[in-house]
Amino acid sequence: MASINFGSSLSLNEFANAIATVGDQVTIIGQGEPGIGKSAMLKTVSARFPDYEVAYIDCTLLDLGDFALPYTELASTDGSLKVTKFAPNARFKFQSNKPVIVMLDEIGKAMKAVKNVLLTLMLEKRIGDVQLPEGSIVFGTTNLSTDGVGDSLEAHARNRVCFVTVRKPHAGFNGDGSVDSDSWGAWALDNNIAPEVIAWVKQFPQALESYTDKAQSDNPYIFNPTRAGQAAFVTPRSLEKASHIAKKRPMLGESVTISALAGTIGESAARDMQAFFTVVDKLPTWDAIMQSPDTAKVPDDAVAKCILVFSAISRVEKDTMGKWLRYAERLEKELQALFARSVVKSSTKQAMAVSNKDFVAWATTNQWLF
Repeated sequence: MASINFGSSLSLNEFANAIATVGDQVTIIGQGEPGIGKSAMLKTVSARFPDYEVAYIDCTLLDLGDFALPYTELASTDGSLKVTKFAPNARFKFQSNKPVIVMLDEIGKAMKAVKNVLLTLMLEKRIGDVQLPEGSIVFGTTNLSTDGVGDSLEAHARNRVCFVTVRKPHAGFNGDGSVDSDSWGAWALDNNIAPEVIAWVKQFPQALESYTDKAQSDNPYIFNPTRAGQAAFVTPRSLEKASHIAKKRPMLGESVTISALAGTIGESAARDMQAFFTVVDKLPTWDAIMQSPDTAKVPDDAVAKCILVFSAISRVEKDTMGKWLRYAERLEKELQALFARSVVKSSTKQAMAVSNKDFVAWATTNQWLF
C-alpha cells in the first residue's frame, strides 16, 4: 500500500495542476513564503485554458463598495413595486459569455468584511444573485501565518476552501549536468534570466532554501521573519528583478548595479554576485564564438564556463547550433550534458533542437550523456 504523507507541500507545478484539475469545483488557496511564484499561477493556469477570461483580484485593495452597486428594478406588472438588486463589478468578469479564471491574490490580507463577501464566490462562484459562467475556476493565494505579514483566514472561511502549502522552488542543478524539471533552474533557463544570475544560483543553491528548515537559521540570503529589519532577500521574484539589473550593467555602472542589487536581493547576495560579473566581463563574446568556434578562447574558470553554457542555452538558434556545438566539444562533458539536457527540455528550444541536424548528429555520438 502506498504511504500517505499528510501535511506535505506542493510544488508550483503541482499547485497549478490541482487548480486546473479541480478548480472548477473546489477553490484552492495556496499558502507559501513571499516571492516564490504564487501570483504567477494566474498566467500558468490561464495558458492551459486559452478560451477562458482572466480576472486578477488584488484582495488587499478591495473595499465593500468594490463588489457590486445597487440598482432598482420593477417587481410588479403595474409598476407599484420596485426591488433593489446589485450589479457586480466588471473586474470579476461576470459579464463574460466565457468561463472565467478568478485569482484572489493575497486573500489572507483582505479586510474581514471583504473576506465575508468573497465566501460565496469561493464556495458557490457567485456574488449576490449573479453566478459566474459554467466551468469557471476560482483560486487564491496567501502567505504562511509564520511569515508574520498579517495573513489569516477564519475557520468558517477555511472550511469552504481547500488550503494547500506551496513550497519554495529549489535551485534544481544536479552534479551530472541535469536540471530538475520542477525547479527554479528549469524555469530560469526557459525565461531568459541572465546567465550570470543562473550561474550564481547554481553556485549558491542555498539562496533558495526556506526559513522553515531550522538548519537555515543562519542563511544570510533568504527571507526569515525572525530577522529584524530585513529589507531585501533572495526569492524567485527578486532574482528575476536582479536579472533585469544585471543585463543593464554596462549602462548602470558598477556602483549603481551593486546598490540596486543590494536593494533587490540583499547585500550578502549582491556582493557575492559581484564576483560573477567580473568573470563575465572576461568571457569570449558570442560573436567571437560564432566566428571561430575552433579557436575562440575557452576560459579556465569553472564558473565562467558555466555562465557560457547558460548564455548559449538562451541564445542558440537553428543557424548557430552547429558552431556552438563545435565550441562546446572543447568543454567538459558535464557542461555539454548541461547544455544538451536543458535544450531538449526547454519549451522554447526543444522543437528547434530535435529537428536540427547538427544537434541530432552530436546527440547520436554522445547519447550516453542523456
